[in-house]
Amino acid sequence: MDYENTDILITDVHLATMEGSGDDLLGKVDDAALAVCAGNISWLGPISKLPSEIKNNAKQIIEADGRWITPGLVDCHSHVIYGGNRAGEFAMRLEGASYAEIARAGGGIVSTVSATRAASLDELLTQSLPRIDALINDGVTTLEIKSGYGLDCNTEWRMLRAARRVKSMRPVDVITSFLGAHALPAEYKDNADSYIDLVCNKMLPGAVDQGLVDAVDAFCEGIAFSTDQVRRVFECARDHKLPIKLHAEQLSDLKGAVLAAEFDALSVDHLEYVEQDGVDAMAKSGSVAVILPGAFYYLNETRKPPIDGLRRAGIPMAVATDANPGSSPVFSMLTAMNMACVLFAMTPGEALLGATKNGAKALGLNDRGVLAVGKRADLACWSVNDPVELAYALGARPLKWSMLEGKMRT
Repeated sequence: MDYENTDILITDVHLATMEGSGDDLLGKVDDAALAVCAGNISWLGPISKLPSEIKNNAKQIIEADGRWITPGLVDCHSHVIYGGNRAGEFAMRLEGASYAEIARAGGGIVSTVSATRAASLDELLTQSLPRIDALINDGVTTLEIKSGYGLDCNTEWRMLRAARRVKSMRPVDVITSFLGAHALPAEYKDNADSYIDLVCNKMLPGAVDQGLVDAVDAFCEGIAFSTDQVRRVFECARDHKLPIKLHAEQLSDLKGAVLAAEFDALSVDHLEYVEQDGVDAMAKSGSVAVILPGAFYYLNETRKPPIDGLRRAGIPMAVATDANPGSSPVFSMLTAMNMACVLFAMTPGEALLGATKNGAKALGLNDRGVLAVGKRADLACWSVNDPVELAYALGARPLKWSMLEGKMRT
């Protein structure tokens, strides 16, 4: 290792590497140092073992004043780019209307479609960047953004272009997921198979040709698409050599998790109604379970995902915001982590692991999510006494600074 070309040396710091096991799930290193070279971590460990070549040649030294550094947070499930909002539906739900009832009455996803179709690319960015800024200010360095509020070719493509542009406008890495099979647009009412034809024959291929897609997602649910229809979308994704994800078992058990596992899905998300066959299939395929407590909270659900069953099966659990205008207007990963603990009885360590290492795994990213030599220097520095505090206090704003590929954001 060429320690003489160290760009940044961080000292007086404690590290949560996310490489632990057993009682030390977070892989803590107290009284540590961390070195960065060319955007990657080049050394880390107890400061007592810091090589003199690093200390003597570092171009910049940052004193962390005893704070904690974790990997930058990974929000692996968001719908953060959209037009308008659905605050009115929030009031309707408080009066007793269910998510499914609102959707069938023309609300829900389809109502956001109208506002999104009417917005230009610049207008989408103007509306969405404050939401993205909130996530960045909460420690997010990698953000997955889905399409799915266009439901026609041009708007789906426009959403994905807006997502791609975010990376050049903000200090965050963006991963795009094509979610054309999110809901049935009004013009295809009672003709879902024809809409899936459009998704598979034109919408997805066009997005691929424009270089806009990193993964393919779908919503397998009674108010969305059947397993047979989703299978067609996944087969199309496989033809284009794209990984897949799935919204599954949020409101009922349609065996979406079993289908997703058949296609070696990167992740299966929501899972409130998943049964044991779905858990077994995910364990066999290696798919990550993405836990989305924001939607559970806002929809006033009572059926919880089987956290104990996922643990027993050894399935990695990620935590994400599901940031969207209707069922989860949550723009804070720390809030999502708190909800995962309070609502679903995940431990604070599991929640932080879910927001870092397992979040990266849910996106198929092996170069981040942990603190280790050779990994990207995507870092978050926190003014806390222990990482457990990150899932503890709502509104505390403990982020001191973050770093993306070795570039500091204060």
